[in-house]
Amino acid sequence: MVIKTVKLYKSLTILTSCLFIVLCSFLVGITGAQTVYLGGTIRKLPIYSVDRNDNKIAISFDCAYGADKTLNLLNTLDEYGVKCTFFCVEFWVNKFPDMVKEIVDRGHEIGTHSKTHPKMSTLKVSEIESELTSSINAIENITGQKVELFRAPFGDYDNDVITVAENLDLYTIQWDVDSLDWKDVTVNQIVNRIVNKTVSGSIILCHNNGENTDKALPYVLARLKEKGFEFVKISELIYKQNYQINPFGKQVKTEK
Repeated sequence: MVIKTVKLYKSLTILTSCLFIVLCSFLVGITGAQTVYLGGTIRKLPIYSVDRNDNKIAISFDCAYGADKTLNLLNTLDEYGVKCTFFCVEFWVNKFPDMVKEIVDRGHEIGTHSKTHPKMSTLKVSEIESELTSSINAIENITGQKVELFRAPFGDYDNDVITVAENLDLYTIQWDVDSLDWKDVTVNQIVNRIVNKTVSGSIILCHNNGENTDKALPYVLARLKEKGFEFVKISELIYKQNYQINPFGKQVKTEK
């Protein structure tokens, strides 16, 4: 009797799990954002990478503190004919408006990195809205361009953060390749880490004022181009409609 009860319990558990997977798949189909069963809750995911087989990739730079090395980055990007994405915090935008204009004038795009660089998941919904709307307005007032992308400080997010971003027509962007330049690692460490981890559809995380980022960038761009990768802005890498996000954060194109 005990054995039969255990078998029945296992069968019910498997059935429940299968039904939940079906439910999650249904939710993905109607929301576009992946929902994952984690710790007894349904969790939304941002975009970590994109399912592509055309060797297109995107490199991005978070801007929160300092701008001393940003011009070096822009000059290198020009030299290699690469356009990319900068995620800027509002207080950085207000402190360096001329650099913000320079970034856009050189053909790059700017996404919001929040207003004050907080851990977003610790905020109330109204505070999340304030962080995003205020920073969006600051960027758009300087650039005249619509902000479409958002990266959470520290990569910290929860359902509320992603939902608020979606309601503001923002795509929440993470990364699948972390340069670790924020740890002030060596040039070789930055280059090898990026080159070895990048695949088609990758989103690379760097920082505009990392100790060795500007020195490493020429080698990163050269080696990735040698491997046949094509750099595009994140807004050009991601899918804007008819997509799902799998449990690993990879955005996947779906049928219309």
